[in-house]
Amino acid sequence: MRADLKILLVDDHLVVRKGIELIINEEFKNPVVFNAENYEEAIEIMENNSIDLVLLDININGVENIKIMKKLKDIQSEVKILVFSSHDEKQYGLRYIEQGADGYLNKYCTEDKIVEAIALIIKKGYFYSEAIKEKLLSKSKRKTFANPIDSLSNREYEIATMLINGYGNLEIANKLDIQMSTVSTYKNRVFEKLNITNVVALSDLFKNSIQ
Repeated sequence: MRADLKILLVDDHLVVRKGIELIINEEFKNPVVFNAENYEEAIEIMENNSIDLVLLDININGVENIKIMKKLKDIQSEVKILVFSSHDEKQYGLRYIEQGADGYLNKYCTEDKIVEAIALIIKKGYFYSEAIKEKLLSKSKRKTFANPIDSLSNREYEIATMLINGYGNLEIANKLDIQMSTVSTYKNRVFEKLNITNVVALSDLFKNSIQ
């Protein structure tokens, strides 16, 4: 592992950033660690500094922004992005990779796993768990959606997860900064694609998809 590795930590919790920074400083030689508590700060840092790896929380202040990965890579195309999230890997990992992430790591993992992921993504250019490798292989072999959840667009998936987590249309509209009518449109699309009529059925489908 080369010295002077430049890593950007993006997370809205200071204690998380400081904890990861401590691990990086202990395990890697002369790293340069940048901190950002939101996406605006992350973009500004990347516009002014060369970054090797972004350790990225995809959910800042309760709102997921899956498009941020493309924005960061538009600034520095060679940068590696390791999504660091508490979201379930089976549900979200592959989606993040398809949107530009080079790896996914759950926030509840061990310190050793954090070090392993950072080292591998710098060395090989990616960090895929066995579960994600299996999903990538399975998806490359099939032409139709074996799992109906996979048929949802990213925005549809985002709204679907908010619905099953108890958010109403108004709350979703406020969090995503969109019109309530737009939420209703996406909700109807989700129900139509999955051939369901209510949130209870939606929740059951999501539970079954990760078993």
